[in-house]
Amino acid sequence: MSEKIRFMVVDDHPIFRHGVIALIQSEPRYVVVAEVGTVPEAIEALAKEIPDMALIDLSLGGQSGLDLLRIFRDQYPSVRTLIVSIHDEAVYADRALKAGARGYLMKQAAGTVLKEAVRTVLSGKIWVSPQFQNRMLESYCHPRLESDHSLVSLLTDREIEVLEYLGRGFGAKEIAGRMNLSVKTIGVYQDHIKKKMMIESAADLRRFAIDWMSNL
Repeated sequence: MSEKIRFMVVDDHPIFRHGVIALIQSEPRYVVVAEVGTVPEAIEALAKEIPDMALIDLSLGGQSGLDLLRIFRDQYPSVRTLIVSIHDEAVYADRALKAGARGYLMKQAAGTVLKEAVRTVLSGKIWVSPQFQNRMLESYCHPRLESDHSLVSLLTDREIEVLEYLGRGFGAKEIAGRMNLSVKTIGVYQDHIKKKMMIESAADLRRFAIDWMSNL
């Protein structure tokens, strides 16, 4: 009998996490050895057993899955990591890959696609959607002219997340609830974004965010 392939699932939504676990373990060779909902819980689980692969959400109870990715990259390089997130791949896939992920999958993808992504990453290849692959090729063949949008690369991961929510039409209170942060903290992030992007007002920031999201 072939040796089992061990998985860790990191997601702060128990129902989704359990669904992913059931899908993974429907494959005879796959076994989930750890399921956690936060970065500290993941670190604690890693001290007990190192999996072969980890499936990681980006939003983890107020913390970022990108931070956990970097821990895997720096301390557990043998573990293959796949991001499974509700956040738009056009915004985060590139950052996730640079942080060490071997693939990026949107949560609305079908179970068959998740299994395909897992197999691809386990085989040593990188998995992204065909749409993102095309976008990467377009960017390579037809690089955009320098514009305000290039300044987005100056933003931190958290600032990018706030900008994405603004572009989707969420207000500060809604963003605070989704990120498990205070409204005041969201305001600080918005101030940082305006400064880096050289945007004067909150209204101008929201217009930019909507335009940025629509052009991804």
